[in-house]
Amino acid sequence: MKPALRYYWPAILWALFILTVCSIKLGDVSTSPLFFAGFDKLVHCGLLFVFTVLMAWGYARKQTPRALPHNALLAITVIAIAYGGMIEILQHYFFTWRSGEWDDLFADVIGILMATFSIFITAKALSR
Repeated sequence: MKPALRYYWPAILWALFILTVCSIKLGDVSTSPLFFAGFDKLVHCGLLFVFTVLMAWGYARKQTPRALPHNALLAITVIAIAYGGMIEILQHYFFTWRSGEWDDLFADVIGILMATFSIFITAKALSR
């Protein structure tokens, strides 16, 4: 694997997992009594939260000493939002059995921003 991508393999695998989960036919899962209203939004939020954390972890592992500057965190946030938007576009136009929704994108962005805030606070705490 290329040295530049070596540290990002967990994020890449997670991105492929997200793509797979968001592209499969779910059938009657949304009407199942096992899930509550809004469960789909919670899943979107959680999936993109983990994706953002894994990308930041890969970036920090690549640095010597391990650090995460503000501009890198901003770039990671923008990339994660673009990925979430791409998933919604794919669901809307290509995976016709799924629906791309603004609410899902909003849940994606909330998860990404929660991860960004958590990473920022953790980085500040570790630097002291």
